[in-house]
Amino acid sequence: MNIKIWALRLGVVAAVAVAGWAFWQRRNGSGGLEHIASGNGRIEAVEIDIAARQPGRIQAIEAREGDMVRTGRVLARMDTESLQAQLRQAEARLRQAEDAVGTARSQLAQRESERAAMQALVVQRQTEWAAAQRRAQRFADLLRQAFISQQQLDDQTEAVERAAAALAAARAQVAASDAAIAAARNQVRGSESAVEAAHAEAARIRTDIEDSALKAPRDGRVQLIVARPGEVVGAGGRVLNVVDLKDVYMTFFLPTRAVGRVAVGSEARLVLDAVPQYVIPARISFVADVAQFTPKTVETQVEREKLMFRVRAQIPPDLLEKHLAQVKTGLPGVAYVKLDPDAPWPAQLQARLPE
Repeated sequence: MNIKIWALRLGVVAAVAVAGWAFWQRRNGSGGLEHIASGNGRIEAVEIDIAARQPGRIQAIEAREGDMVRTGRVLARMDTESLQAQLRQAEARLRQAEDAVGTARSQLAQRESERAAMQALVVQRQTEWAAAQRRAQRFADLLRQAFISQQQLDDQTEAVERAAAALAAARAQVAASDAAIAAARNQVRGSESAVEAAHAEAARIRTDIEDSALKAPRDGRVQLIVARPGEVVGAGGRVLNVVDLKDVYMTFFLPTRAVGRVAVGSEARLVLDAVPQYVIPARISFVADVAQFTPKTVETQVEREKLMFRVRAQIPPDLLEKHLAQVKTGLPGVAYVKLDPDAPWPAQLQARLPE
């Protein structure tokens, strides 16, 4: 009877020892499998600061901490009264510039008309000069035949000179018209440039007004409201903080022996302390090339084993999209990574996700 009791007690102790060993193996990540390494970490996500582009006063906060937000949703609004006044001023300058363009074009058209009239006058003066020359030639012939006096020829010669002077004056007026046209064209270009500058200024102010509505750049969750309505913030001043729930990962550390066999893209599994019944699939997205927790001296193999490298396991975005409401950052857990890509996952690390 005593032998049976002793054997029963021995069996219970052995069972407890085996269960304890198995539990220890599970807690240390390998489960007795050499091709799996593990490390403790926390769920993290990319954080985005929603900041004011221009200095100003916060008019309203349109989100609460914890709200799920979609890309483009307005989270806060800045006061735009000063910008609206600047916009009205810029639009008034734009109208003035457009009016100046119209005036400059009218002046250009007037100068071109004047030039056309001057060219017609040049043609007229050329005809008169040519006629005066022909008449002077006939008078010279008549003088040789003694049909007219020398005075008459002299008068005609003066008429030729007057016609030549009138022609030269008309040509000078054409040249002056050309200069006036060039000046008018420069004025038109200057006025058009002023219109473009006024357009650009108005567009810039409209952009500033649009940027005064602070929008979510990505889908995510409002994590923190930094400033409240009525507060004044400077350019780049934080107003809210949003967590991108489609860029979620766990950062953990592996020793030298394990990290040397881990490559970017390796399969990983995440088990969170809060929901240990689920196993979340992931991929290694980052392996540090600089060790952390480095000893002061690295001389022996034992010391080299103390070197730890930071590793990041990324959760697939499509998986996060399906479970956005359940995604929470800061949760601790364990990350498991396969050191042998061809080895299968053990049963306890097969992917298991909530319905």
